[in-house]
Amino acid sequence: MRIETSAGPAEIELDKPRKAAFLLLLTHGSGGGVDAKDLLTVRDTAVELGGAVARVTQPYRVAGRRAPGSAIKQDEAWLEIVADLHKRFTKIPLIQGGRSNGARVACRTAIAAEARGVIALSFPLHPPGKPEKTRRDELLAPGDIEVVVINGASDPFGIPDPADAAEVRVIPGQPHSFRTGFDLIADTVTPWLERWTA
Repeated sequence: MRIETSAGPAEIELDKPRKAAFLLLLTHGSGGGVDAKDLLTVRDTAVELGGAVARVTQPYRVAGRRAPGSAIKQDEAWLEIVADLHKRFTKIPLIQGGRSNGARVACRTAIAAEARGVIALSFPLHPPGKPEKTRRDELLAPGDIEVVVINGASDPFGIPDPADAAEVRVIPGQPHSFRTGFDLIADTVTPWLERWTA
């Protein structure tokens, strides 16, 4: 499925039951895709709980670029995607999330999207080796909307402070791109998805 935005078309991989209990939007990191194993783990968990899941390939990736460019334009396009999907799935809770850069987008736009919660996989707290260039303000952008962060213990992009999110789960021995620990990811998101959609 394609959705046209002001930044170009986005591609949507949609998994939906007959009657969805909630809508979860997930998106990729800067140079990645929506088939990352951690995103698929969250998708599978949400589908098992009766959710519809839209895995969004953002316009810059559809256009073949590896970097998102302007955060303002990226967020505008994201909110256009949210609005389009909201029309298709009315009267059910919206949750959004992503990995790395996609987690930043999900946090920055959570209030405008009226998200019930945010799942932030491998939230990149700072560029590698530059902790002074923190992105903590983006993690805090959702305000009262709960954010669940899941990061690898050896992530060079840093690990957020547990006080800055509803939960910060650290997967032992894992870098920025998870190689194992997918059962822990599923176990972490399950109670939050249940809470946000109760």
